[in-house]
Amino acid sequence: MQSTNTILMIEPVAFGANAETAESNIFQQDGDIGDTQAKALLEFNALVEKLESHGVNVIVVQDTIEPRTTDSIFPNNWITTHSDGTVVLYPMESRSRRQERREDILEILESEHGFSYSRILDFSPHELSKKYLEGTGSLILDRVNKIAYACYATRTDKDLLDLWAQSLGYTVCGFSAAVASGDQIYHTNVMMCLGTRVAVICLDVIPDAEERAMVVVSLERTGHVIVDITEEQMFQFAGNMLEVKGTEGKELFAMSAAAHTALTEEQINKLEEHIDIVSSPIPTIEYCGGGSVRCMLAEIYLPKE
Repeated sequence: MQSTNTILMIEPVAFGANAETAESNIFQQDGDIGDTQAKALLEFNALVEKLESHGVNVIVVQDTIEPRTTDSIFPNNWITTHSDGTVVLYPMESRSRRQERREDILEILESEHGFSYSRILDFSPHELSKKYLEGTGSLILDRVNKIAYACYATRTDKDLLDLWAQSLGYTVCGFSAAVASGDQIYHTNVMMCLGTRVAVICLDVIPDAEERAMVVVSLERTGHVIVDITEEQMFQFAGNMLEVKGTEGKELFAMSAAAHTALTEEQINKLEEHIDIVSSPIPTIEYCGGGSVRCMLAEIYLPKE
């Protein structure tokens, strides 16, 4: 299946802006907005409630007080799970973010929720050689067709991406991406998301015509309807969505209120021909963290014991 009904979310205890990640994240804003943790927690809880009201199974694990991890609300960067029982751990560029990887979360999934895993692929040692691959921030996975879409960046190393693909039996559709100012796109998931039948993508930020055509051909060949967004919409996180399954397996696109508002009526109608939209406001998280709803959701595909 392309999407799952079960999502892992990490409840923040010390959310805030991270100066380390701001160096490569052009979506992250500077400035103190006050009561950042309290506001982020309210937004987090509202999103959990919204997803659960649509039948999504949300597993909430609270972050630890120590070590202090301001970005733990974005667990999709350090872990992915797969239906064959594989768990993958990822190397991250920011030193402070490496502390987010928690073995006890696997124990919680196993002991409290009945999931099982057969192997762990740990790519985190590649941090020592400054090679990074930040989970489903770097990777947009077509799980049905075994294709990994990725834009190369400091957080997405090409050689490591190829090694990952060989290890999991995926084909890579890789490309370069940058905004009009020339700044590199730091994560693929801010410019692109992929559902069962729909792909939302900002094609304008793929400057190379051949690479852009390659991505379009790949998406169309796998039966995806393309919803093309503008760079301006991308900066409102209109590319940072995730397909999840709700009540009776109904497919939903989870996104922020900002992303939803940024879409045109025509784009919304095109999406809703194939999938329902679920949105929730997370302005503090987006402003200080430079990530949106998709970044907050780590999908659980592991089999049950």
